[in-house]
Amino acid sequence: MIRRPVFGIILGTLMLTACGKWPASSPAARHAARGAVPADSAALVAKPPRYGLAGWAPPSADSIPDDSLGNSIRRGLHILRHTRDSLPGFAPSSLNCTSCHLEDGLRVEAAPLTGSFARFPKYMARAGAVVPLSDRVNYCFTRSLAGYRLPVESREMQDILAYLAYISTGVPVGTKIAGAKGLLDPPDTLPADKTRGEALFSKTCSACHGPDGQGMAGIPALWGPKSFSIGASMARVERAASFIQHNMPLGQGGTLSWQEAFDVAAYVNSHPRPDSPGKEGDWPLGGAPADVPYATKGHLAFNPPASLVSRKNPSLALVPPPKPLAR
Repeated sequence: MIRRPVFGIILGTLMLTACGKWPASSPAARHAARGAVPADSAALVAKPPRYGLAGWAPPSADSIPDDSLGNSIRRGLHILRHTRDSLPGFAPSSLNCTSCHLEDGLRVEAAPLTGSFARFPKYMARAGAVVPLSDRVNYCFTRSLAGYRLPVESREMQDILAYLAYISTGVPVGTKIAGAKGLLDPPDTLPADKTRGEALFSKTCSACHGPDGQGMAGIPALWGPKSFSIGASMARVERAASFIQHNMPLGQGGTLSWQEAFDVAAYVNSHPRPDSPGKEGDWPLGGAPADVPYATKGHLAFNPPASLVSRKNPSLALVPPPKPLAR
């Protein structure tokens, strides 16, 4: 159940401190012992990849403030790791945020969340509008998690934003560090073969995701009603191929060739998955990427999935663009 925030000033505090230094606090183990977040905070203190900003790396778990703000940061991280358990009414799929944003959103090759607080508000061509970071979070909930938008004023949304601000500490406003575009661009766009992809899936993916793509304990479904929606970036073959080549099989990223990654992506994305209400309004000014699997202005659907699973509450699966005030 969503709880309304009792401290409305937290977002303002985060905006003031996003580029400052965080005070030192007790070790991550102490935070974990308090029960605010599991003891698997090692990702925050692991060797960071290169972020393209000289001398910068996200702050460690040891530096999370030992105060109300720190508690919010830890709750936000917990939600990212355990989204479907923390918010089952808003994230009904088998995915968590960290299913795609690997290493707690720190991994450059997996749509990193680092620096996101310094990049928003920003213009998004898909929405055809300048949107705040809270809307971007809700795009993940409604599209990638095939769920429903969080109330922006909820404590849970503020906790997620607190964590995103924390891992953006020290990134100047407007700076685009490595991974700012999301998934890294492949060196080339390759024609994909679903038949080859099926064979590769059986050989390299089914041990974790299941032969039917429905996932196993703790491993997300890749198609069907519990997977990501057609409106997710991962439903595009080129985006999925980038994620697969860099990160899959888990812990063995880079072992598949780019051709193999494209083939597997085409096979996975050919299956039924949840619909994305309002998708026909994406890219309202035109210019949709060539591999978007549904029709938009001036764009025909590219290799759409076999079928779509309807959503129970379509209106709650929409994130309306900002509207001007009535005069």
